[in-house]
Amino acid sequence: MKGNTEPRTGEDMLAERMRNIKHKVLIMSGKGGVGKTSVAVNVSVHLADTGRRVAILDLDLHGPNVPPMVGAIGSPAVSEKGIEPLPTPFGVRVLSLGVLLPSRDSPVIWRGPLKHSAIRQMLGDTNWGELDYLFVDLPPGTGDEALSAAHLISGATGVVIVITPQEVALMDGRRAIKFAEALNLRVLGIVENMSGEIFGSGGGKKLAEEYGIPFLGSVPMDPEVVRSGDEGVPVVKKDTPAGRALKEVANRLLSLIESGTG
Repeated sequence: MKGNTEPRTGEDMLAERMRNIKHKVLIMSGKGGVGKTSVAVNVSVHLADTGRRVAILDLDLHGPNVPPMVGAIGSPAVSEKGIEPLPTPFGVRVLSLGVLLPSRDSPVIWRGPLKHSAIRQMLGDTNWGELDYLFVDLPPGTGDEALSAAHLISGATGVVIVITPQEVALMDGRRAIKFAEALNLRVLGIVENMSGEIFGSGGGKKLAEEYGIPFLGSVPMDPEVVRSGDEGVPVVKKDTPAGRALKEVANRLLSLIESGTG
C-alpha cells in the first residue's frame, strides 16, 4: 500500500545515483602540481567528443579549478531531482564546490567530517542522470577527500594516477598506487605529464612496468596547456603536442575500460 512506502534515505539515493553511471573513474596524484586537473578535464572533453555522456565531479575542495577550465559559468540550479550540474560548451557537465560557494575566491576551512559530508551531498544530491562516465578529480595526496570518495562511490571502475617524470614524483606515485591497492581500487593506468627537457621523461613508463600497470602515455610540456586552461578551452580542442597526446591518453583509457580489461 502507498501509505506503507518508506521514504528513501540518503544512502538509498546515493546508491541509485551511482547505479545510473556506467563507469566511475577517480583521477588522483601523489602530490600537487603535476597537472592532474588538466588531465581530468581534457580526457573528459575528448570522451564527450566521441559521443559518450560525461560529467566531472571536482572534489579538490581547497582548489576547485575545474569550472573555469571548461567554461562553466554561474551557479547550478536546483530542481525536484536535485542539484543540476553546470553545462559547458564542450558537452561535459560539471559540479564543483567552487560554484557552490558564495564567491569563487572563498576559502574552504574545513576539517575531515565536514569534507566527508560535503562529498556525500555532492555525490548523492546531484542529478547526474544516466552517464557513461563520471570523472572524479581528487585533490593531491591520499587524505580525507580521496578516502571519502573511495568509500562513497560504489562500483568505482578504478583510478588513473598522474605523475611527472622525475624520481621524487615517482615516490609519490608509488604512494598513490599503494593507496589504491589498500582500498581495493584498480589502477587503470598511469599518465606521465609535463614530459620533456625540464623534468625528463620515461619515469611514468618505468613506474607502470614496475607494478604491471598500463601506461596510458606521456604528455609533453606545452605552453598552450596553460593558455587553454586560462581561456576555458581544453587543449584537446586544439592541434598542439599536448592536445594530441591527451587525445591518445583518452583513447587508450577508453579502449582499456570498454574492452572489459579495465
